[in-house]
Amino acid sequence: MTEAAFAARVIAMQDTLYRVSTTILPRLCDREDAVQSAIEKALRRRGRLRDEAALEKWLTRILINECYTIHRRRRREVLCGDPAARETAPDADRDLYRLFTSLPEAYRLPMVLHYVEGYAVSEVAQMLRLGVNTVKSRLLRGRRLLGAALEEGEEA
Repeated sequence: MTEAAFAARVIAMQDTLYRVSTTILPRLCDREDAVQSAIEKALRRRGRLRDEAALEKWLTRILINECYTIHRRRRREVLCGDPAARETAPDADRDLYRLFTSLPEAYRLPMVLHYVEGYAVSEVAQMLRLGVNTVKSRLLRGRRLLGAALEEGEEA
């Protein structure tokens, strides 16, 4: 794959990369770092990609690894200031964003990959290195948790 073809495909999936990073990292600066680092790693290692059709899944997996690396580093930091003043996605619906971020991480990422990004259950399982049935059960539990949160919000 040429560098120009690689760049065109990465630009086309830029929104997806930011949405996936948002499910793991709460801070905008961390999300930007993770996306940039993932793209850089993929660019350097694009010769290792055997199937060019799998670029999106491959790059998403690299991004997920980068997000978790940054997340682990940030857990060791002591934050000053108000932790409640977290950044949100700039153009996302704030209520929907809050609902998704309220889900436990085990459910949040599979739900975003499947329902928002449109990946098949088998592709999500491959990206997250989980079994297909595990992904299905996490999607089911995530939907139930979202449903309960929505009902709770209507009652309030």
